[in-house]
Amino acid sequence: MTDETMTGEKRLPPLLKLALEMGPLALFFIANAYADRFGFAESQRIFVATALFIGATLIALGVSYSLLRKLPIMPLVSGIVVVVFGGLTLFLQDETFIKLKPTIVNTMFGAILLGGFYFRKPLLQIVLDSVFELDEEGWHKLTLRWAIFFFVLAAINEIVWRTQTTDFWVSFKVFGIMPITIAFALAQTPLILRHEVKKAEEA
Repeated sequence: MTDETMTGEKRLPPLLKLALEMGPLALFFIANAYADRFGFAESQRIFVATALFIGATLIALGVSYSLLRKLPIMPLVSGIVVVVFGGLTLFLQDETFIKLKPTIVNTMFGAILLGGFYFRKPLLQIVLDSVFELDEEGWHKLTLRWAIFFFVLAAINEIVWRTQTTDFWVSFKVFGIMPITIAFALAQTPLILRHEVKKAEEA
């Protein structure tokens, strides 16, 4: 039985979802690395990459909406911040704004998850577009872990962009943050398995 059948909601195939999430970031990295080979000044590479990042992000959101008729919360929030801070980067010709984007997005998600404790809502399930069901203790522990992780990512981004070159920061976004996030998500598997609510088998 598919997740779509069980939940009544459409879900993107995993590979397509990964492509839509990683595609704009990969284009951002490639453009920053090679834009100067297409006639742009080296100092303009980050701005060319930012413009393509904004365009690719909007296209990815459009494809997601056309297939699902809705937008998951994480890509939507991240996309809004990309457009706003990427736009400021281009308008003011100041790369600081696009470098602040991961800090702002991760801090927002961390704060949202912690705020969910006040309203007693499992906001992690909404933020991560999760398909699994956990008991109350499981959601509490997993939410706290992810909230802390988002704050850690924000801190790491601040350290990297303030102490390293732009090229290093762009590379770290692709080859550093993503593997760290995947490793952290996989490390939560034992907790999920311990607290997962088993659904009754349908006749």
